[in-house]
Amino acid sequence: MLKYIAKRLISMVPVLVGVTFIVFAIMHFTPGDPATLLLGEEAPPAEVERMRERMGLNDPFIVQYGNFLMGLFRLDLGISLTSGRPVYNEIMNRLPATIRLSAAAILVAIFIGVIAGIIASTRQYTVFDGGAMFIALLGVSMPNFWLGLMMILLFSVFWNNTFGYVLFPSSGFGTLRHLVMPAIVLGTAHAAFITRITRSSMLEVLRQDYIRTARSKGLNERVVIYIHALRNALMPVVTMAGLRFGVLLGGSVVTEQIFAIPGMGRLLVESVRSQNYTLVQGIILTYAIIFSLVNLAVDLLYAAIDPRIKVQYK
Repeated sequence: MLKYIAKRLISMVPVLVGVTFIVFAIMHFTPGDPATLLLGEEAPPAEVERMRERMGLNDPFIVQYGNFLMGLFRLDLGISLTSGRPVYNEIMNRLPATIRLSAAAILVAIFIGVIAGIIASTRQYTVFDGGAMFIALLGVSMPNFWLGLMMILLFSVFWNNTFGYVLFPSSGFGTLRHLVMPAIVLGTAHAAFITRITRSSMLEVLRQDYIRTARSKGLNERVVIYIHALRNALMPVVTMAGLRFGVLLGGSVVTEQIFAIPGMGRLLVESVRSQNYTLVQGIILTYAIIFSLVNLAVDLLYAAIDPRIKVQYK
C-alpha cells in the first residue's frame, strides 16, 4: 500500500508541472503589465522599467518559468502584486475557510444523495422514486444565488423579525452556525448528482444473484440493503463524491460572495480582476494539488470498501 501511495505521489509531479506551465503561459501572454499595476498608472516609465527588471519580466519566457519553478521548490510562490505580501501567506489565510465550506457541503450532498438514492432504488417506479428524482432535478436546476438569498430572507431576516433573533447568520465565517446555510446551498446541487448515481448503482446491485440468495435465506430487508447491497454499490458513489468535492473547491465563488466568506473563490476572482498574476498562479496550483490528493484519497477508499482492490494494490 505504501509503495502504491509513493508511486501515485510521484506521478502527481508531471501533472502539477503541466498545470504550472499552462497557467504561467496564460498569465504571461495576458495583456497588461504587472510592473505598471504594482506602481500605478502615473508612475514614470523609467521607474516602471526598473521594476520590470527587478521582477524579471524582461527575461525570456523560459527563463521566467524556470525561475518560477525554482521558487516552487523553496515553497516561494512570489509576492502578491496588490498587497505586497507573500502569495503563500495570502493563500493560507483563505484556504481553511474554503476547505471547511467544501467539506461541509460534500457531507450534506452525500447525506441527502445517498439516502434519497437508496429510497428511490428500493421503491422503484413509486411515488418515493418519483419524488426523489424530482428533488434531484430541482437541486440541479436551482441557482445557488437564488437559494442563498431565499435562505437569508427566511432564516435571518424573517426569523429575526418574527422571533427576535437570527437563527443562522447571513454573513461571516466564524462558528458552526455560520457554516449551515452556505453548506446547504452548495450541497443541494451536488446532492442531485449523488442521488442519481446512488439510485442507478443500487438498482444494478439489487438485481445480482447474491442479493436474491441473501433474501432467500430470510435475512432482514434492512440487512440486505445496508450491509450487502449498499457497500457494493458505493464504488461509483465514492468516485462521484470525490469529483464533486473537487468542483466544490473551485466552484464556491458565488456562495462565498453571497455569505461574505473570505475563501479562495473570492480571492481568485479579485486576483483575476486586478491582474495579480502571481496570486492567480499560486491559487490554481493549490487547487491542482488538492484535487490530486482527493483523487488519491478516493483510490484508497476503494481499498477500504472492496478488499479485492486492496490485494491489487499490494
